Order: sequence, then structure tokens, then C-alpha cells
Amino acid sequence: MPLSKSLLSFLNKNGIKYEPIEHRTVFTAFDKAATLKVKPEIVAKTVLVSLDKKSYALAMIPANKNLDKKKLLDFINKTNKKTGKNAFKKIEFADEKWMKKNLKGIKVGSTPPFGEFFKIPAFIDRILARQSKIFAGAGDYENSLKISPLALFKADKNLIKGNFSQTKK
Repeated sequence: MPLSKSLLSFLNKNGIKYEPIEHRTVFTAFDKAATLKVKPEIVAKTVLVSLDKKSYALAMIPANKNLDKKKLLDFINKTNKKTGKNAFKKIEFADEKWMKKNLKGIKVGSTPPFGEFFKIPAFIDRILARQSKIFAGAGDYENSLKISPLALFKADKNLIKGNFSQTKK
């Protein structure tokens, strides 16, 4: 299945350079790295989080890392403080029901890395932001995008770089 029309429109409208990559069906970013025979640190795991069960955000971390929710919450609150926004108390992974309702045309677990596309704040881990190219979800389990982190920043002027991944245990 090719990229969704809405995602293609978003990428083209914003002049984003990317390379579509077709591959066998994978359900995790780590499996995607193995399938594409690339280092897991250049494969983006896109994670959606719920903040106080009322706001949502997208975070990108390398496939070989886990999300440190406390670090991300602290980072989001520090960012919000600078802009005069309220702090959040609780962070959880977004539930599947919310994702299915709000991420139309996207299969759960294959979220493209564009907060702007979904109208939610987006954060990228420094490790990923330093790569020259990364592989990210394209909305389904058989397609990915090869894209530069600079293109991600071009697609989302509000994308914020931070340090919120941790080594897998």
C-alpha cells in the first residue's frame, strides 16, 4: 500500500524531501532496523503520549532505546514554562482507542513523525536529531520514510529537540 493521500499532500505541500521505502511487514522499529539492515539508532520509534489525559504529544526516539517518560514529562514542562503554559502532572502512553479515533488512515504503531500533521506537539530525541538520515513510520507496516532530521524540522517548525530516551533494559 502506498503512502496515504493526506500524508503525501502534507509532505508535498511543505516541500519535504523524503524517500519512500517498501519492506516486509514489521510491527516494531527494532524489527524495521533488522529488515532494512540499518543500525537501530537511525530508525525512529514514534511514540504517542497522553498528558494528564487531556493533551497529547508525539516523541521520536531511536529504535534501540526506550522512552523515559519522566524525562519527557520534565522536558515538556520545562518547555511549557518558557512559554507560560501550565505544567502537566501525569504522562502515559496514548491508548489505542484514542489513536484509532484521532489518527485517521494510520495504523497503530506506524505513526509518521510529524506532530504538525496531527496538530499535536512533537519532540525528537537528540540522538535521532544528530543523524544524517533516519527511517520513520509512514502510516502502515510495510512502508517507511527515509528522511533527514532537517526535513523533520522543516515540516514542523515547532519540533523540539531534547534528551528523553534511555538504554533498553
